[in-house]
Amino acid sequence: MTPAVARKSKTAKSPAKRAPKKAAAKPARKTAGLIDVMVQSPRWKKQPRASAIVRKAIQAAAKATSTPLPELAIVLTDDSAIQALNRDWRGFDKPTNVLSFPAPKRRAGRAHDGRSPFTNSLGDVIIAFQTVAREAAGESKPFKHHLTHLAVHGFLHLLGYDHETDRDARTMERLEVQILAGLRVPDPYVEQSAKC
Repeated sequence: MTPAVARKSKTAKSPAKRAPKKAAAKPARKTAGLIDVMVQSPRWKKQPRASAIVRKAIQAAAKATSTPLPELAIVLTDDSAIQALNRDWRGFDKPTNVLSFPAPKRRAGRAHDGRSPFTNSLGDVIIAFQTVAREAAGESKPFKHHLTHLAVHGFLHLLGYDHETDRDARTMERLEVQILAGLRVPDPYVEQSAKC
């Protein structure tokens, strides 16, 4: 057998072996996007369904806002880690419930490595266990409801929503309430105002 014939026979078999692997990899990404949940504190072991809860919340928020297949990271951490981020990035030396870090926007055209700059990567949402637990208990809410709300809230920040003005806050809150209703989570703003 000559080398050319040997190469052809090997090549003829290779595409058939490779095709199923490529086909299997693409559908998973198309159906679920890439919501990477990283648990960085052992405290989250107290809430073993937390990863599933935040994924479901993000998927619902993406659907409600017509955001195609979001790619983002959710980091489930603790108060000390989020306090350091809050201090270093926002100038507030205290823990908070959720922080959002939008991905930097890339310029139009092709990236230097030939990849398309049009990516669905939105950024990172960081959520602190102790603050979420403390707030949920203080407001007599189930932990999973408060976690769902904060995941949605953080996701909307990645999309550019904010609550710097009363008008912006009302817009963001209405959208949060709509998304949460679809997840069967009560309006968190009505519950808070009813207790005042």
